Amino acid sequence: MKVKKVRYIIFLKDVLILAISAFGGPQAHIAMMLDRMVEKRGYIDEKGLLELHALCQFLPGPTSTQTLTAIGFKVGGPNLAYLTLLIWILPAFLVMSTAGVMVSLLKEQDISLEFTRFIQPMAVGIVAYSAYRIIKKVVKTRIALIIMLLSSIASFFFKTPYVFPIIILIAGCITAIDYKRHEREEKNKIDIQWSNFFLWAGVLVFAALLGTVTEWKGIRLFENFYRIGSLIFGGGQVLIPFMYTEFVEFKEYLSSEEFLSGLGLVQAVPGPVFSITAFVGSISMKDYGITGQYLGSFLSAVGVFLPGAFLIFFVIRFWDELKKFRIVKASLDGVNAGSAGMVLTAAVLLAIPSGSNYLDYFIMISTFGLLMWGKVPTPFIILGGLALGFIL
Repeated sequence: MKVKKVRYIIFLKDVLILAISAFGGPQAHIAMMLDRMVEKRGYIDEKGLLELHALCQFLPGPTSTQTLTAIGFKVGGPNLAYLTLLIWILPAFLVMSTAGVMVSLLKEQDISLEFTRFIQPMAVGIVAYSAYRIIKKVVKTRIALIIMLLSSIASFFFKTPYVFPIIILIAGCITAIDYKRHEREEKNKIDIQWSNFFLWAGVLVFAALLGTVTEWKGIRLFENFYRIGSLIFGGGQVLIPFMYTEFVEFKEYLSSEEFLSGLGLVQAVPGPVFSITAFVGSISMKDYGITGQYLGSFLSAVGVFLPGAFLIFFVIRFWDELKKFRIVKASLDGVNAGSAGMVLTAAVLLAIPSGSNYLDYFIMISTFGLLMWGKVPTPFIILGGLALGFIL
């Protein structure tokens, strides 16, 4: 028991290190998990991590958060998983909620946030490096290469979040056809515990009803983000257009300038990209004072992270038995290849807004080079970009 407690403490320290150093969104986070959780610590093997990541691609919600939470579940059960989730999201939540408060104050003083302008191209370089690493690990056959390329093309041209689960499903079905090349495994009866699924659905219905009858914006934020968190497939990059349409264009809870300031800042903050919800919640509640802003941040972050947590805790309990089926194991090859294609497209889509800004492209390539050949830690690169922004 003592050894387990020490191991759990070490594990949570590793989670905290990731929480304060994992820049670049879910595509970059998985590469950092491979470094720390697999190669350095051995909490899980590479195959197991990629399988969990593939599973989380099937589910709505923040992929990197669900993957890390699932690792916590594997290491120490539900209690450690809940602590993993809390430690992973807390630093980014605190930074982004406080940033929302500060932006409100800075806007009143007409102070610019241009010092963050170099972070976006750096994030693109980080995502590109992550794409390279993941492709190198999972694309090892001709069919995997074809799936990756088709996945990349489809996710580039079809601008809807629902294309992600469709791509994953099709990619999995393609390789599932060749299931006989996998050896049979002895299987036990799958025992499905439905409690977390019913909890997810119950909160979804209750939040919708409460949001309909209440007049308070905080409850509406929780309901809106819980619904969004139950629909988003593909990570933080997909979350951005959803939020912009709903909270800027439709409900006008914050201005386009405020939203873009938060989008720039979240690139400079480690941890889940979904933490931008804390910023949006804070700005949306600016008429309720500082206490109201922090409460809005809390309700927004809880709303968007809760659905993914409920769903991963539902599925992870019978995942080990489910993946013993040969057809499931075979489908994972396609899922991983399809995910690799979406990672590649994410890097391209993030680079497009730079247009003809050659400085941005230079920063992207330099960031990729520093990670690839210079082995410079990501936090140092980001801090350097912030320092350069302040100087210039």
